[in-house]
Amino acid sequence: MARSIRFEKQMNKTEITSVSGHRRWDSRGRPTVEAVVITRGGGKGRALAPAGASTGSGEAVDLRDGGSTLDGLDVTRAVANVNGRIRDALIGLDASDQAGIDAAIESLDPTQGFSELGGNATVAVSLANSWAVADTHRVDLWEHLHDSDDLTSQQSKVMLPMPEIQIFGGGAHAHRRIDIQDLMVVPVGASSFAEALDWVAEIYIAAGRWLEDRGLRMGVADEGGWWPAFDTNQQALEALTVAIESAGLTPVDQVGIALDIAATQFGSGGRYRLGREDRTLDTGELVDMLAGWVDRYPIVSIEDPVAEDDHEGMASFTRTVGDRIQVIGDDYLVTDAARVERAAATMSANTVLIKPNQAGTLTRARAALDAAHRNDMQTIVSARSGETEDVSVAHLSVGWASKGVKVGSITRSERTAKWNEMLRIEESLGERAGGLRK
Repeated sequence: MARSIRFEKQMNKTEITSVSGHRRWDSRGRPTVEAVVITRGGGKGRALAPAGASTGSGEAVDLRDGGSTLDGLDVTRAVANVNGRIRDALIGLDASDQAGIDAAIESLDPTQGFSELGGNATVAVSLANSWAVADTHRVDLWEHLHDSDDLTSQQSKVMLPMPEIQIFGGGAHAHRRIDIQDLMVVPVGASSFAEALDWVAEIYIAAGRWLEDRGLRMGVADEGGWWPAFDTNQQALEALTVAIESAGLTPVDQVGIALDIAATQFGSGGRYRLGREDRTLDTGELVDMLAGWVDRYPIVSIEDPVAEDDHEGMASFTRTVGDRIQVIGDDYLVTDAARVERAAATMSANTVLIKPNQAGTLTRARAALDAAHRNDMQTIVSARSGETEDVSVAHLSVGWASKGVKVGSITRSERTAKWNEMLRIEESLGERAGGLRK
């Protein structure tokens, strides 16, 4: 009897006693939703919803107020949903049952993408709940999420994800100065996360100097990378390769290039308009161009090479270069488990970008990640272009054993908050740190 009472008290420690929503600000100077969840055991979780600029049509929908104030982007209705319907549904539930918490949220909104409650409201609450459970048990979020049984051993090694870090921003992140949305580096030869960031910082400095020497530096893009005035997309690739070498690093062996083409932003119906080069390509021509870049430059990863509705284009590109590089689905897969299963069956991608706010809840995001791993696909946990100081993605990338993590550049505090958190995780592991996932 005494044992039963003790067990019941232990379970009650993760009972939700408070849920609150708050209006905060993101890195673009736009309002966003913050949620706070508190448990009976004193655990407190806090999370903020990010927002994307280039968004897939199938992802969860932010609820914005509309009207003329702040260009219609205010979030008072989404915040009210946290403080009303969502709070009322969750009070008294067991926060440690993440799937149950997220199911309770889903039951309030029958729409496909949480358009009634707002995906910004649901993801903030879902993430805050997970933080609250971790805090109740006085462990880091990554360790709470980790599904490895050997964490009880002090000798077990924990691998950290490989970072993809933006150097040049384009596309929707820099007023379409170039068509490619992100030009990033991947420090594949680094032995630790700390060393990886050191290398990237040197590349960032070298790239800025290259632009300044040629009068091509315009400022900083949404995610902290340089906003360049390139004449062509290929000039950007040339510049990034030179920057890697100027930093004293070896392309391919030490540092590779990762591209986010975000082709949905400039293509539809199998036609792609390259604005900087004043030409239009069909799917086959775009696939050939990108494959040619893979042959010529130290590219290790390409995201969304064709538009989200170009299934044959994705399959064709994966057949062409998928044995050599990561072919990542972002807008194409929108962190959706069913789409991941389809991509695995049709071999139209080999890597899945995991963005919790695309899915709307942590459970849905985890389902997409599990579908990828079940089908031998790689995963990269990613932030968004509109970000905050929230560091959830750092913990998700470690706790979920993701191969990579992508949060933007090495500058701007909403980006460095995540990178610094990764360093704290690495330092806290001490001898248990197993290096980077290759």
